[in-house]
Amino acid sequence: MNGNHFISFDNTEYAFAYKKNSELTNAHFLFSAMGKPWLVNLGLKFTPLAIKWKLPFTTPVIRNTIFKQFVGGETLAETSAVAKKLGEYDVQVILDYGVEGGDDGEHGFDHSTEEFIRVIEYAATQANIPFMSVKVTGLARFGLLEKMDQLMSEASGTLMRRYLSVIENLPANEKEEWHRVRVRLMRLCEVAAEKKIGVLIDAEETWIQDPVDALTILMMDAFNKNRVVVYNTLQLYRHDRLKFLQDSYEAAAERNFILGAKLVRGAYMEKERLRAAEMNYPSPIQPDKQSTDRDYDAAVQFCIEHLDIIAVIVASHNEQSNLLTTQLLQQKNIPLNHPHVHFSQLFGMSDNITFNLAKAGCSVSKYLPFGPIKDVIPYLMRRAEENSSVGGQTGRELGLIKKEVARRKAL
Repeated sequence: MNGNHFISFDNTEYAFAYKKNSELTNAHFLFSAMGKPWLVNLGLKFTPLAIKWKLPFTTPVIRNTIFKQFVGGETLAETSAVAKKLGEYDVQVILDYGVEGGDDGEHGFDHSTEEFIRVIEYAATQANIPFMSVKVTGLARFGLLEKMDQLMSEASGTLMRRYLSVIENLPANEKEEWHRVRVRLMRLCEVAAEKKIGVLIDAEETWIQDPVDALTILMMDAFNKNRVVVYNTLQLYRHDRLKFLQDSYEAAAERNFILGAKLVRGAYMEKERLRAAEMNYPSPIQPDKQSTDRDYDAAVQFCIEHLDIIAVIVASHNEQSNLLTTQLLQQKNIPLNHPHVHFSQLFGMSDNITFNLAKAGCSVSKYLPFGPIKDVIPYLMRRAEENSSVGGQTGRELGLIKKEVARRKAL
């Protein structure tokens, strides 16, 4: 659909068409609870302990509330029912296997790799699952990433030059260890390329991000020649990421690969600011929300201007940024479902954005985590925290749910 097709995110009929009345009632209950910071804080403290101590009722309560709202299921089979349901409304899925990896050393990383490959092979059998996401911390030891990042920050030159000089100077055992990390990711990308599934590399904390970026660019250079297989994730709440996007574009143009860029605002703000203050280095985070919004929208604009070399995923819950993307496409007479443009929101949030974009003919997906409850707890805790802190996200969700409930009653 082209021309100035007007997209509005206020249509709750489209937003919640896939939810039964009882599911809306549950969502209403959950977001009301998340709107009470004292309750969220209590939950954040109590839930991980309750899971660890295997307290009775904990799992069923979590399963029927926050888990059901934000997670596809414990297994791929459970998740497929949710994916199928979304597919009926032209919404695609990014599968996220919810392990945050590595309690089990090298064996654990190898196991995660096999699991990720299983997810890719499953996604390839489903019509509406074009992507899956991978955390490099599921494949590599955190301490090694941290050491490499530290050494890279002390080296000079471009990202790749710093990366290569660090690899060169690692002791033999760590060089070997890093080689295994590279092979794991390489195998994933090979299977993904063969099965035509996109691999989204998640963003990490700033103090381990550099080696992750370097590794991701190497994978793009290897696999993104004719079409995009690998995407990097850029957190625009970092004040250096707009420049990093431009540098990555230069590298792609020079090395002749397609740059996959998934644009997010970011997930570790409090943690990042705290660490910077404690360790006395300048904060990597933007001074305020306006700066983040400005850089995010500038990044969207930059990507839309270079769609010949960039494939972008606008992964945002910000209505303005999503609208801006559609407006830029319309102004340039680019189809809303251009193969290099994709939109995404988290499952359980911002349905008003996702389903209205789908209705307008955009290529859009839900980011759908799955895995055993104990493994997805860190993810769920982040959602709870985010929903209680993000400027009025909970209030927005509640308002939309109430509006839809009223609409249905009036029918």
